[in-house]
Amino acid sequence: MLAACGVSAPALDATRLRERAVRRTGLSDFGDASFEAGLQQLVQSLNAEAQLSQVGRIAARFNLLDNLGTRLRLVDARKQRPEISQQRIARPLFIVGLPRTGTTILYELIAQDPAFRAPASWQVAQPCLPTAAPATSPDPRIASTQRMLQLLESLAPGFNAIHAIGAQLPQECVYLMASHFHSEQFSYMYNVPGYRAWLLQQDMTTTYEWHYRFLQHLQASFPEPALPASAASGQSQHAAPHSSRQWVLKTPAHLACLTALIQQYPDALLVWTHRKPLDAVASFCSLATRLRGGFSDAVDRPAVGGGELSHSAQVITRALEQRSHIPDTQVLDVGFDAICSDPIKVVQQVYHHFGLVLTPQAMINMQEYLQQRPRYLYGPHRYQAAQYALDASRVNAVFAQYGDRYAAWL
Repeated sequence: MLAACGVSAPALDATRLRERAVRRTGLSDFGDASFEAGLQQLVQSLNAEAQLSQVGRIAARFNLLDNLGTRLRLVDARKQRPEISQQRIARPLFIVGLPRTGTTILYELIAQDPAFRAPASWQVAQPCLPTAAPATSPDPRIASTQRMLQLLESLAPGFNAIHAIGAQLPQECVYLMASHFHSEQFSYMYNVPGYRAWLLQQDMTTTYEWHYRFLQHLQASFPEPALPASAASGQSQHAAPHSSRQWVLKTPAHLACLTALIQQYPDALLVWTHRKPLDAVASFCSLATRLRGGFSDAVDRPAVGGGELSHSAQVITRALEQRSHIPDTQVLDVGFDAICSDPIKVVQQVYHHFGLVLTPQAMINMQEYLQQRPRYLYGPHRYQAAQYALDASRVNAVFAQYGDRYAAWL
């Protein structure tokens, strides 16, 4: 249809993309230049490896321009508003673990606690409101972000059944990091093994500095009403002085970068979710196949299986080594089966371990959320490991060290 209308697939060139973003926004300061290597490597992988369809190339160009525009606007907002740099992000709670290990439901449940806050998808997608736009309620960015997410479901039908998305649902940290172009978000959407391998070798210090700055912007730009007395009494004694609420955050990609995360957030609290590696990897292969299929007509399932197995094994190896340098008081291990059978009980374990108070109102909110968003709200997620050339003996051998150490949670 696009070809018939004379629409050609746009070229992806890092320099031209930056120039286009400058023209679109009227801004020219991208801030710390360390993002440029990631953009260059990503564009190279998109051109050489991703086998993008015509629609996929258009979507990728929009995706990159959108992230460049977000970066320009965030840098400009920080210069215009000194209060942003004064925000303190204290004792954030991070949910980490391999993809498809229960991180999402645990994240969304804790986000229902009035004492916590999570970055909503619409806030991450459009963190800066154009100055000419009127302040209306509800914020118009919610509807526009929802339309964009519905387009993703149109490109990858059935994606919602695997991983629910919505403008007002909590968003993953990979989307905050995407505007620094050091982010697994791009690997989820596109087949870019070269970029992914490059990313694993990078010093992520500036990426987590950007992550911190993004949170500062959200904290200053989307202030939430003061906590009621009942909720305020449920906060830990370590609550942040510049925010009435503690951040709860999530992405499996943090697992490969625990050292950089703790360097940026030395008082962070970590919940590590665990699941049998075969089930976790196979489930994520299904997600990646579905998502990448929206942007490429050449998705090879066995190749996806091999790539995800190799990448997950490297992530786990790094995580095991890096965790050994983090005090046990800052980390709690939980199992996927426990999360599925009784998620509220697991939440209670989280709060107990970190000295947090689970108030009656928070408990009610979480129980209501579970009733409104059951596990198979958009239908069952069906997949088979064999579709991705994965078998138990091979996967268990690759994850032998991990399986031995965390057998109690698998």
